Amino acid sequence: MLRPTVFRKHPLCWLLSLGILLLFSGCVDEPSSLERVQKEGVLRVVTRNSPATYFQDRNGETGFEYELVKRFADDLGVELKIETADNLDDLFARLDQPGGPELAAAGLVASPQRQQQARFSAPYLEVTPQVIHRNGQRRPTSPEGMVGQRILVLKGSSHAEMLREVQTRLPELKFEESDAVEVVDLLRMVDEGQIDLTLVDSNELAMNQVYFPNVRVAFDFGDARSLRWAVPSGEDTSLLEAVDEFLGRAEKNGTLQRLKERYYGHVDVLGYVGAYTFARHLQQRLPRYERHFREAGRQTGIDWRLLAAMGYQESLWQPEATSKTGVRGLMMLTQDTAQAMGVSNRLDPRQSIFGGGKYFAMIKDGLSGDIEEPDRTWFALAAYNIGIAHLSDARKLAEAEGLNPNKWLDVSKMLPRLAQKQWYRKTRYGYARGGETVHFVRNVRRYYDILTWVTQPQLEGGQIAESGLHLPAIDKRKPAEEKN
Repeated sequence: MLRPTVFRKHPLCWLLSLGILLLFSGCVDEPSSLERVQKEGVLRVVTRNSPATYFQDRNGETGFEYELVKRFADDLGVELKIETADNLDDLFARLDQPGGPELAAAGLVASPQRQQQARFSAPYLEVTPQVIHRNGQRRPTSPEGMVGQRILVLKGSSHAEMLREVQTRLPELKFEESDAVEVVDLLRMVDEGQIDLTLVDSNELAMNQVYFPNVRVAFDFGDARSLRWAVPSGEDTSLLEAVDEFLGRAEKNGTLQRLKERYYGHVDVLGYVGAYTFARHLQQRLPRYERHFREAGRQTGIDWRLLAAMGYQESLWQPEATSKTGVRGLMMLTQDTAQAMGVSNRLDPRQSIFGGGKYFAMIKDGLSGDIEEPDRTWFALAAYNIGIAHLSDARKLAEAEGLNPNKWLDVSKMLPRLAQKQWYRKTRYGYARGGETVHFVRNVRRYYDILTWVTQPQLEGGQIAESGLHLPAIDKRKPAEEKN
């Protein structure tokens, strides 16, 4: 050990010792990006605000990208912190900033230009870029047919890169980019005729198609591509390796498939006519009954938008609807169910909504405790439609096939078998139109998605009014005066 007197007599020794200390301190390895995340206990993720990626509804944060990245954060044992970028250029700029987010999860394609800006993960979802046009207008079938049309795409998007590449052989093709819009805005502008064409990915069109009944796919703009997450560029690949490992496990254990089914497995059920009709009824009919759905939701603990989606699937929000089998009213209750729920007049919309909500809550509460959300809600919808007994048969068929009887994705494959003799003769309760139940659940889920999106906080007020999809005003006319 060097004594203080030595330093006073020999300053060069002091300087030499200091240099050695600095040298050794400089040799200490910097923590990797993964180690920093785990040490801080926080994973910061930048994304986009859209139905296909991330948004907040009254129940909190949701969206395909959010759900997947939340599972990754949980897998790491850290807290997830989400921030949204105004546009794609902003997203990549934030990712590249010192101290910025560690990960971008925003439905990104690893284009050549972007690969110079960031490192990309293994793929997790396949999409197809599509040219979108307005129904009734000239439909292009190739890039050559796009010449002379008003084209707008997201600034900094992979679609802009694709168009620039086409311009090298087709210089007369012109287009504009904007950082002031999102996919929803582009589709609205096509729907309203403000622009002629745009490019979006197939998954985003599927999520938004119902809001814009005039939009159509002109043609696929190239082959299918894979969506990936991105991390900052550089030599540190520790976090990227953890991401790839997580995505690989998510693919093998069915997590990815369940999320894909949840968000995209039911989005194409409406078609163009159904989308247009629902948009019109959302504006014209729902305001008459919204207060009843909200009140029933508060009393039962069921999201009022789910009850509204059920009511639309059952009757198109028509309080006097009657089926061939005698079920009646806005929620299409049987006589026995109505009596059990205290409904004296099935044609009274308020009574019907409250009766249907009470019945659905009872079914949901009565399901096996092994069934967790969100599957619990889908099972309850199926039981509401086909009955708990037939649902039980389908679950047993799933278990016999080595599938998970507590997962809707698996049980929904078995329900159509209840209409096939070779299968229903093996069940306790026999024949049932299980295929119709699968259709019922898909439709309700789609309507619920739409209602969740158009009533989320970010779209309230002026944006909803501008969309023309949802008018919150309450029509206080009596049921007898309501017309379709």
